[in-house]
Parts: sequence; structure tokens; C-alpha cells
Amino acid sequence: MIKRIDNIKIPVGNEDGKLYQLIKKKAGGRLGYFKIIKKSLDARNKDNIFWLYSVAYSSGSESEQKPPLKKLENAPLVCIIGSGPAGLCCAVRLADHGYAPVIIERGGPVEERTAAVNTFFSERKLDTNCNVQFGEGGAGTFSDGKLNTQTKDGFNRDVLETFARFGAPEEILFLNKPHIGSDKLKDVLKNIRQYIISCGGKFLFNKLFNGFRAENGSLRAVTFRDVKTGEEDELEVSAAVLALGHSARDTFRMLDKNGILMEPRDFAVGVRIEHNAFEISRAQYGRFAKMLPAADYKLVSHAHERNVFTFCMCPGGVVIPAASEEGGVVVNGMSDYARDAVNSNSALMVQMYRTDFGEGLFDGMEFQRRLEEKAFLAGGSDYRAPCQLFGDFLRDRVSQNFGSVAPTYAAGVKFAPLSEVLPQKAVEALKVAVPDMASRLKGFDCPDAVLTGVESRFSSPLRIVRGEDRQSVSLKNLYPCGEGSGYSGGITSSAADGIRTAEYIFNVHYSAGRYI
Repeated sequence: MIKRIDNIKIPVGNEDGKLYQLIKKKAGGRLGYFKIIKKSLDARNKDNIFWLYSVAYSSGSESEQKPPLKKLENAPLVCIIGSGPAGLCCAVRLADHGYAPVIIERGGPVEERTAAVNTFFSERKLDTNCNVQFGEGGAGTFSDGKLNTQTKDGFNRDVLETFARFGAPEEILFLNKPHIGSDKLKDVLKNIRQYIISCGGKFLFNKLFNGFRAENGSLRAVTFRDVKTGEEDELEVSAAVLALGHSARDTFRMLDKNGILMEPRDFAVGVRIEHNAFEISRAQYGRFAKMLPAADYKLVSHAHERNVFTFCMCPGGVVIPAASEEGGVVVNGMSDYARDAVNSNSALMVQMYRTDFGEGLFDGMEFQRRLEEKAFLAGGSDYRAPCQLFGDFLRDRVSQNFGSVAPTYAAGVKFAPLSEVLPQKAVEALKVAVPDMASRLKGFDCPDAVLTGVESRFSSPLRIVRGEDRQSVSLKNLYPCGEGSGYSGGITSSAADGIRTAEYIFNVHYSAGRYI
């Protein structure tokens, strides 16, 4: 019989070995089955930091197994537009159910995409279709692969199991704040691709979805253009999943032109803030700092009328160029699996409302674009990013030299007043919020902390309106999902949305009885 024990406290240092011996003793010296269910760090008391475990074990050979998924015979053709977390997890679940999905992706496979991104980082030559935002894996490929989420979706566990199944570290299944690392995530993507192809599916890379054909209010076909040759093509489908991501601005315009109902959304904008990683660890862990992985943090400030919060925190990571349009600068954060870079960084986001940018459908999108264009100009019009030390930002002066923290933005930075790039409300809020956050995380307001702008792709500025049946209210058999649909945010919630969409499509076809 499998038993479970919660709240096991293990001191820092060789904790997994100590845990195994403890559970083996409880099992009477014979441990046939052992599984860590959850592992988190309790650092509330810096003089007594410990790991907290929940485990399942048995002295016999029992194991936990899920029943196999039901499959269809002669499953209809489903097309998935976009190969980010939502699109790929949707495709995997459909393949598990017997489908052979076709994935249309405007960017390249991860090998080609990595080369294009590296060229942009080193030579500042931007490919507007294959970059940090577009290509196999979506924007999350170059952001650390963080899998923690605030949403309580029943499919969150399925997301973790899917990534682990295709090569992500097994620890993501039990860590309280799981992450894959951008370096390891690329191999996971290749494994997912190979699986889908082995199931009869196809990947159409470097193909831009640019239209569709409908009959009697139902989708019949999607059209796409090869971004390298310009060749147009059409694919007849029974359903299409729209997993566009939050940066497909041209596609949003096309959908609106073709009568797909969308609505504007509020979002947040801000900057990246960088500190020395060890200083953050020392503030969080005290004397245990050298014994533990790079520390993370999650901070919120209500000190100003505009809420300010940290987002996508990258322990031991770097700030990266994340533009997808010519003449714009966008920043993001990224960590590899080891999280061993000198700096730690996080987005510092300020909430924006439609009263700030307008009520029109595309006003928010154009607001984001204007900020990116301002950042481009402030950085020297060559994809360098404008940056400023926090102490100088607070005093409205242009920085002259770096202090104890050096910037990591790969395309280079230029000292510039960020107050001339960001909305005035955001500037005011950041000046109040950072010192307030420092009251909870010592040193967060370090004068040498580096601010780099602009972080503008926090979430989609639009929502593609769908009904309870997960279909567009404007067109049957069109399924918006993931971050670009405006119904999720981040890797895990977007991937879960993709799995849920796949299950809905399967149940519709399965219940029809024609394909059983």
C-alpha cells in the first residue's frame, strides 16, 4: 500500500540523501516505491532554513499509474497555429488521442531560431519572424522555462508531466517553484516535435497564418504564406486552434479585418531591474546563502495609486533583447538551468488601464509599440537598450558610470533617462514602489541596481472572445487559446489552456460517434 507523509523537515545540505534514509527507516528498511511529491524551501527564519517535503512511499513494488487516454480512429484534421506552450501542449494531447495535428509556425525550428536569436544578440540584426517572440517554443523558450503559476487549473499537473515526459528535469514534478532552464528547454522542444511527427503530425515552419475560409459560419480552411519565399497555400481542416502568443500584432489586425470579435485588455509595462545574485541570496537566506541555489523573490507594492509588482524573476540570469518589430526595443529575462550567472533580474511592472491608452481595440497595442519605439531611440537607434542606475533614476539624472552591478543585456546599453521612455504614471509609481519593496527585501533599492527598458510584452493587449464551448463567438471550429487569446498568462497556464482545448475538441469528435 502506498503511504504519504507531509511536512517532513530536512536541514539544508545533502537533503535528498537524508530524506531517502528517513523514509527507508519508516518503511522498515525495505523501500520498494519512493516518490517526492513536493519540495519547497522554508526561509522565513534566516537562522533556521530547511527544506519541506511531502513524499509517497511503499515497502512493496506498487506504483502510481494513470489509465491510458482514449483514442480516435481516423481522427479529423486539426490545425494548430503557433508552437508556444499552448500550441505544443495542445498538439501533444491531440496526438495522444490519435490525431495527427498540423502545426503552423511563422518562426523556425528551435535550431534555426537559436541561430537567429544569437545573431540578433551579437550583431543586432533582427529577423521579424524568427526571434525571441516567434518560433518553436514561443516566447517562453528564451525566458527560463518557469513553470510556477497562480492559477488553480486542474491541468497544471498534466503540463508538468508533459514536459518531464519529453526530457525536462524530473524535479519539476515536485519543486514548489519548478523551472526547466532555457538551455534544457530546447531539447524538450525537439523531443516534442519528434513525437508529434511520429504520430503522423506535421510542422510547417516559417509559415505565417494570414487568413481563413469559412462557410455558413464555420471554419473550413486556413491560409498561410511562406515568410521566405512568399508562396501562399491553403489547408482544409475540421478545426483550428489559435495559439498565437501575445506579440502577433499583424495577425490580430488580420483577424479583426475578417470579423473575428476581439476586445481590449488592461496590461502592465515597466523595466528590468538587475542586482548582484549573491546579494539577493544573502538578503533572503542570510548565512545559508552559499549553501543554496540563487534566491528568488516575488514582491508587490501598493504604496502608490498604481500597483507595482515583480514578474518573471530570473535568479542567476540575464536580461535579453526581445524585440520582434524593426525600430523597437523590448527587454525580457532569461536563466539557464543552473541559474549561476552573476546577476539576478526581474521585471518591475506598473499596471496600465484603458484610461491611459484609449478605448479603441488596438489602442493598447499601439501604446506598447510607441514605448518600444521610444526605447529604441533612447538606446541609440541600433537595438541597444536605454538603462539607468536606480539611484540616478530616483534623482532624475542620467547615469555616468556603472557601480557594483554591470548590465547583462546582450545587445549593449546606453545611459538614458528612463523617465523620457516610460509613461509618467509608471515613473512616479516606480520611484515610490522600489524603496517600499526594499522594506521587505534588504538592498532591493540599491543605488547601483541597473534598470533597463522597456518591458512591454507582459501580456496580450487583446482578448479573442470565445464562448463556453471554447470556440470563437464569431466562427465555429476556431479555438483561441493561450496567452495570445487573452485567457492565460505564462507558460503553465497557457499550456494548461492548450490541453483543455485539446480535450474539448476530442470530446466533441468522440461523442459524435463517427470516429470511435
